[in-house]
Amino acid sequence: MIDLSTRYLGLSLAGPIVVSASPLSRSLDDVRAMEDAGAAAVVLQSAFEEQLEALDNVAADAYLEHLRRVKAAVGMPVIGSINGVSTGWWIEFAKKIEHAGADALELNIHYLPTDPTLTGARVERMYTDLVRDVKRRVSIPLAVKLDYSFTALANVAHQLDVVGADGLVLFNRSYLPDFDLERFQVVPRMTPSRPYELLVRLHWVAVLFGQVKADLAVTGGVHGSAQVVKAILAGARVVMMTSALLQNGISYLARVRADIVDWMETHGWISIAQMRGRMRYRSVTDPAAFERANFMKVLSAFARRTPPSISPPSG
Repeated sequence: MIDLSTRYLGLSLAGPIVVSASPLSRSLDDVRAMEDAGAAAVVLQSAFEEQLEALDNVAADAYLEHLRRVKAAVGMPVIGSINGVSTGWWIEFAKKIEHAGADALELNIHYLPTDPTLTGARVERMYTDLVRDVKRRVSIPLAVKLDYSFTALANVAHQLDVVGADGLVLFNRSYLPDFDLERFQVVPRMTPSRPYELLVRLHWVAVLFGQVKADLAVTGGVHGSAQVVKAILAGARVVMMTSALLQNGISYLARVRADIVDWMETHGWISIAQMRGRMRYRSVTDPAAFERANFMKVLSAFARRTPPSISPPSG
């Protein structure tokens, strides 16, 4: 019997697939459908500080009430999500989410440092101070969703581990605006994730596995069973999915889950726990050297595959 169970943020989950924060979680029917299709947990759509403050307490109360209704509607864990910039606001709303019944909380930290006088060390300290302050005020497990643009990401992960982060979600996706050349305007643009985006996540989960106590979660680029399996082999406890469900429907999750079972049976694995971290980098003496060697190998292989140039016919 294949065992898909795992633990994430101290929570016992029936499987490794978690539905990440998205508009899908606005509907109770959709959340119920997620659970029916095999989702192990759901992260509610992020509450943004700017939006909640603009609408005063109305939007905040609506978010908390929706959380209560979701908790009453499903048996799987429900994870709250907040995105803010003010330390005081994060702490206060985190406490409200806890009191509303969330099983855990995800801090979606997405700060873009555009001030040229702001050092990387100061930005990193902002992150760790924020996580430390929230962790001190709430008792539910706390996950931190990170960007991968830090200069020394492994050290940032270590520092967040030290201040008490229970989980690290890798990685936040950046939605960069585009330029409209006719109206000369900057326009927002949102695109679904693509499977190739998984590679940077696999790299860092494999590097961090065994080096931090925090649970590792992969989000971004997960579109099928192959990506789920790769993430678990790298060291992820859970794998988050949204874009694939938006494109294929929530019921697609059941197919992915079944495909994971088929793959495990074919390859002789009996549990998710048995698979986790089997392709981690910790077994390599010097991961940096390993990466450089792999980089050179890829370039060499590419050069061998490149066909010779063909000159156009003369005359």
